[in-house]
Amino acid sequence: MNDLFAPASPAGPRIRVGIGGWNYAPWRDNFYPAKLVQRRELEYASHQLRAIEINGTFYGAQKPATYAKWAAETPASFIFSLKAPRYITEGKRLADTGKGVSGFVHGGLAEMGDRLGPILWQLPPSRPFDAGDLAAFLDALPRELNGQPLRHVLEVRHPSFLSTRYVELARTQRVPTVFTDSPDYPSLADLTGDFGYARLMRSADEIPTGYAPTELDRWASHARTWAAGNDIADLPHAAALQPPGPPRDVFVFFISAAKHRNPAAAMALQSRVDALA
Repeated sequence: MNDLFAPASPAGPRIRVGIGGWNYAPWRDNFYPAKLVQRRELEYASHQLRAIEINGTFYGAQKPATYAKWAAETPASFIFSLKAPRYITEGKRLADTGKGVSGFVHGGLAEMGDRLGPILWQLPPSRPFDAGDLAAFLDALPRELNGQPLRHVLEVRHPSFLSTRYVELARTQRVPTVFTDSPDYPSLADLTGDFGYARLMRSADEIPTGYAPTELDRWASHARTWAAGNDIADLPHAAALQPPGPPRDVFVFFISAAKHRNPAAAMALQSRVDALA
């Protein structure tokens, strides 16, 4: 293995910073080395970053051989997050999605082995909070696969989720809620599970690292605070802050906005997080 693919991090980090996907043409001008063949982009990206959120699974489940291929192209310390298929989360009732959930989870995800990280269930902006429907859905989510614990995380996009009732339900189910740093969707930083998950959506085209240095410093501090098991008072909450708890894993992904800046943003944030260790 040459230096381009040298591991960027030690094994088993508690805080993982990454991007959404790996096939994006503008990254061939500012992230991937010149003349790197496209089939090696995942291999390269996985050695510069700690995690990647796969968006392709949102549009449809993949074949088992595809999951196995992705895992094989990445180093042992790397983690994928997968967006669950939209045909599950965008239907009429979440409580009726058991067959679809089982088909997705048991349809090849086991091929990813220890590269399999959180499964992101993104609810559309049109779906309001329905406690009974959501509780039935969360109850039915499989919590392990071939003896390996599964980690589910919920992204909510309707303002009605900004309520103590939602937070209490998510905490009862021990399912984390995405903190969405977005101007378009409601954001709540309430700790509802045993790991943290943020999707940052404000990268700016005019900033080489996507986010200004002061903002990257702020997010590095937030990530470290979450990882230490603490809540963050200066982020928006729908319920009361949680008391200090045990350490937790944290995933931070730079998503959309000025997408061509996101790899630089992720690497800049990861370097700050590591410097604080």
